[in-house]
Amino acid sequence: MNLMQRIRAFIQRITYGSYGSDQLGQVILYASIFLLFLGFALGNVLFLYLSIAGYGWAVFRIFSKNREKRMAENQLYLNKTARLRTELRQARVRFRNRKQYKYFKCPQCHTRMRLTRGCGEKDVKCPNCKNIFKMKA
Repeated sequence: MNLMQRIRAFIQRITYGSYGSDQLGQVILYASIFLLFLGFALGNVLFLYLSIAGYGWAVFRIFSKNREKRMAENQLYLNKTARLRTELRQARVRFRNRKQYKYFKCPQCHTRMRLTRGCGEKDVKCPNCKNIFKMKA
């Protein structure tokens, strides 16, 4: 058995039955990296300590054997951030398609809609509140 195989076997032994990484753990790691850079940039030791604490928390979650509790924490995080994540995902799609479509909101109910660019001025009927208004694309 060479060195790499022994290292791989050792890692498998210590991580057997542990929870592993999830979305909350990734956010904690990214926030810790951000705090680390912020601490270096501002010269503030508090941010560095918070970064180390975040790394510790992420490592604790990864190696935890209490899978049910870690899954519940992750599910709570996903439920609390679902709306924000959906808005960010939709904003990326709108940005990617900005040359093909013109995005706008209904003036009455603020429902988001789109028109194909270059179609001229159209009468648009909101699918939500049935308000009819003119929009130029």
